[in-house]
Amino acid sequence: MPIDWEPLWLTLRLASITTVFLLILGIPLASWLALSQFRLKPIIEALVSLPLVLPPSVVGFYLLLTFSPTSRLGAWLLRTFDLQLVFSFEGLVVASLLYSLPFMVHPIQAGLENLPVSWREAAYTLGQSPARTLWRVLLPNCKPALLTGIVLSFAHTIGEFGLVLMIGGNLPGQTRVASIAIYDEVELLHFETAHAYAALLLGVSFVILLLVYSINKRVTV
Repeated sequence: MPIDWEPLWLTLRLASITTVFLLILGIPLASWLALSQFRLKPIIEALVSLPLVLPPSVVGFYLLLTFSPTSRLGAWLLRTFDLQLVFSFEGLVVASLLYSLPFMVHPIQAGLENLPVSWREAAYTLGQSPARTLWRVLLPNCKPALLTGIVLSFAHTIGEFGLVLMIGGNLPGQTRVASIAIYDEVELLHFETAHAYAALLLGVSFVILLLVYSINKRVTV
């Protein structure tokens, strides 16, 4: 049976969009967690880390309830912006952002925390603002952490199953990503097609991880 490439392209599109948005959101959040002395910071860290310990189906279930057109938020989004997040690609992006957030935030946070405090103090002494210090001094010295966050977020989004099934369902061309396609082919006993999908995802994931380890080794040497 010939392989349908649409789920694979949809998966790569979802992973790419999610990673870009996570990078935009994750850098400010990670820097705040790394540099802030806010007393309630552990609560924020726990909320960010929840997807690491919760089953994907649990996260997907609550997102399904939250964004359902019958809920207040879902009805408001539909009425105000004509946006329905349940069983849509946009919903997959929002769900992936929430579920892959710790894979972007944690590496960057750790990278910033491992930098000498004296670098920040020197930048402040020279009149640099906290924002300029972050972008001009700290982040350029956290390239391995940034790369790790990007790769982990991308790879994790590629491998999502329970979450995308709960919030997106199985709509061809819209929410039927590669992991869902593999499940469908196994249910139909089309093991050759399922193996083709799985082998492609395995190859892509391996190449991505190989590249990040190789690049990180060169940067740190």
